[in-house]
Amino acid sequence: MTENVPLLTHSHGDLTVEGYSRAAVQSYWRIPELKLGFDLGAHPWEFMGTPTWMISHAHLDHVAGIPLHVSRRRLMKMAPPRLLMPAYMTKSIRKMLTSFEALDRGKMPCDLIGLVAGDEFELSRELVVKTLRTTHTVTSMGYVIFERRNKLKAEFRDLSGEQIRDLREAGTEVTEEIRVPIIGYTGDTSPRGLDDNPLFYEVKILITEMTFVAPDHRQDLIHKNGHMHLNDFVDRKNEFKNELIVASHLSTRYSPRQAMHHVRKGLPDMLDGRLKLWV
Repeated sequence: MTENVPLLTHSHGDLTVEGYSRAAVQSYWRIPELKLGFDLGAHPWEFMGTPTWMISHAHLDHVAGIPLHVSRRRLMKMAPPRLLMPAYMTKSIRKMLTSFEALDRGKMPCDLIGLVAGDEFELSRELVVKTLRTTHTVTSMGYVIFERRNKLKAEFRDLSGEQIRDLREAGTEVTEEIRVPIIGYTGDTSPRGLDDNPLFYEVKILITEMTFVAPDHRQDLIHKNGHMHLNDFVDRKNEFKNELIVASHLSTRYSPRQAMHHVRKGLPDMLDGRLKLWV
């Protein structure tokens, strides 16, 4: 059941990107296999089962769906969701939910977690998220999800299984944690959000914004307003090491056909086929 909100899907390896983003309208994304999502500018019914969300900033097209998500999980007797967000937002979001409690005559239970850029938060035994400062017209953060794996330390790799077991039983730490950056989400940002955080260029799947694409739109004004232009991708095409780049948050002044025309003209190979324009 999709309740009249756009919802696109793309699979890459063992992960799926679901969501949609249009500037000043709505932004919402999730990775169902990881049970997490980014921003809640609207709330497709399918998203109700996702318990953990990371909010990039406080603009309404990124947070308007929060009360729906919290309320629906309560109505369906699900555990309260966990909402990570810039620390300055938590008090106001709590006030918003309290207002809806009075209007809706129902509780709005959720776990609001305020973070600042540079924080790390353990999502699960296998996943940890790192927050990164992005550049928008309000304080904003991006997120990088790491998969944590334990790998045998190099000095023990030539040992037999019995020798490794004996070392472990003697209290020796024989493994080390390896972190693999698998998902990056920038939210709304100017190009500095990428350049100041080169980790975004390294994640397997990058979900980012490309709000403007027409050649006659001035990049300096676009950057001042905390957004990116197609030419910013052209200028950085050699920086993107990602396996998949989802570009979204297009301005409403473009139709999907116009947007695709400009992007294919500026990047004919679509970054070796890795760039997906979400329209």
